[in-house]
Amino acid sequence: MILVTGATGFVGSAVVRKLLERGYAVRVLARPMSNRANLDGLEVDIIEGDLLDATTLTPALDGCEGLFHVAADYRLWAPDPAPMFRANVDATRTLILAAGDCGVTRIVYTSSVAVLGNLPGDGVADEETPVTFGDMIGPYKQSKFLAEAEVRALIENNGLPVVIVNPSTPIGPRDIKPTPTGRMIVEAASGRMPAYVDTGLNVVHVDDVAEGHLLAFEKGVIGQRYILGGENLSLKEILVTIADITGGKAPKVKIPHDVILPFAHLAEAWARLRGGGEPFATVDGLRMAKKKMFFSHAKANLELGHAPRPAKDALVDAVAWFRGHGYIA
Repeated sequence: MILVTGATGFVGSAVVRKLLERGYAVRVLARPMSNRANLDGLEVDIIEGDLLDATTLTPALDGCEGLFHVAADYRLWAPDPAPMFRANVDATRTLILAAGDCGVTRIVYTSSVAVLGNLPGDGVADEETPVTFGDMIGPYKQSKFLAEAEVRALIENNGLPVVIVNPSTPIGPRDIKPTPTGRMIVEAASGRMPAYVDTGLNVVHVDDVAEGHLLAFEKGVIGQRYILGGENLSLKEILVTIADITGGKAPKVKIPHDVILPFAHLAEAWARLRGGGEPFATVDGLRMAKKKMFFSHAKANLELGHAPRPAKDALVDAVAWFRGHGYIA
């Protein structure tokens, strides 16, 4: 039996599907009021619980030989960052310790390229690019950096059997929230992005990220981290590709980061007043966009066999899913 956290979400549900394809018996931990649309039709054992409630973890882990800890609080803006740190740092430590106590023999922890170092310009970083906590912009990056540090300490000090994976920017079907990148795709495909900033992302199909998780489970070295990435593209290239897919017009106007910054401050202030969700433009998001998030997945390719498809395929599948589910008119 394999336990998956975050299974109702974007990456987690893709991992569940890959596990079922491989013939594994799968159990998922889901909050009582969670949206379970991504699990519809899947033969999984659902255990109701919450990562923040330690008493629900042992029943979920009981009898499991493997754990995929995919769940995370992924937001680029939070009016109160404390819950994000509890979910991403404290709950991760509690869960992995509980897994050790329950005799789980193999754990894959889903970190992020957000915790890795970046290189100037179009430089391509890898697992060993130098980085410090001071390089982390915003509570999401900070919390994931501290969470991975906790995991490393549990590996070194407690001997827990954890392999770490660092997905880049997953794109594809079943992005139900959607994620910040998914929202950008929806806006671009809907013709609501008339301009762009000079930045870049490493784009990878969510199903290839899920496959990479299983490869790490089956072949990864305990204590090692593996970037599960795809193709490095500028934001302009991404938007041009989306326009090509939809038959729309790609934006031609490049706006300096500092010009948009005041609007991001206003958007955050308005979001706080409304008490609503994350604003489309955030201060931390713009600060992060000043560096291109370009990465190499050479290590995962060499050691695990991670071989992602072209980024355009991921964008095609994402646009089709968003359109088919009413996100795009």
